[in-house]
Amino acid sequence: MKPRVGKPAPDFTLPSHLDRPVRLKDLRGWNVVLAFFPLAWTPV
Repeated sequence: MKPRVGKPAPDFTLPSHLDRPVRLKDLRGWNVVLAFFPLAWTPV
């Protein structure tokens, strides 16, 4: 499924910095910003 601008994001789960799962649906009612840094953890 391809996300569309202006539409709700599909639910997903990612690990937090505390190694606990965070589900998007648990953040309902909060502003959520998704940012991807593909080379952030690699030496350049």
